[in-house]
Amino acid sequence: MSFKMQRVHVWSGSVADEPGGVAAKLAILAHAGANLEYVYTQRLADESGMGLLCVAPILGAEQQRAAKQAGLSETSEPVVMRLEGDNDAGLASRVKQEWAKAGINLHGSCLSVCGKRFIGYITFDSIADANEAARILAEVGRDSHLAMASANGTH
Repeated sequence: MSFKMQRVHVWSGSVADEPGGVAAKLAILAHAGANLEYVYTQRLADESGMGLLCVAPILGAEQQRAAKQAGLSETSEPVVMRLEGDNDAGLASRVKQEWAKAGINLHGSCLSVCGKRFIGYITFDSIADANEAARILAEVGRDSHLAMASANGTH
């Protein structure tokens, strides 16, 4: 079972919570050639009429200028990691249980399956937690691979 986990450098900023608020900011980025792989939005509970927009990747000087024009800036917290790999029933449960045993508290997560693969974004409170989560994920992948090989008689 193979997994890939990599850091996502996120740009974020506030956005008006109204029709077209997000679309206007995304249009600025699209005009600069941004091919966004991560777009996250949510209303701000403590600021009426406003929301949060997070995007990635922002590559090169032109896209960075556009992001700044759209009111976005590069953020370091929370730490966002892109996770993808081969799917297996119960995988999310196994991985998150192992992370919990290690004392890793997730800031947030969103995972989806398409065919036999999954992709998702996990947010961590610190780089140390993200690094430990990656180490544990590698162990889960290795253990799953060994279990499958044993079940198939190839171990």
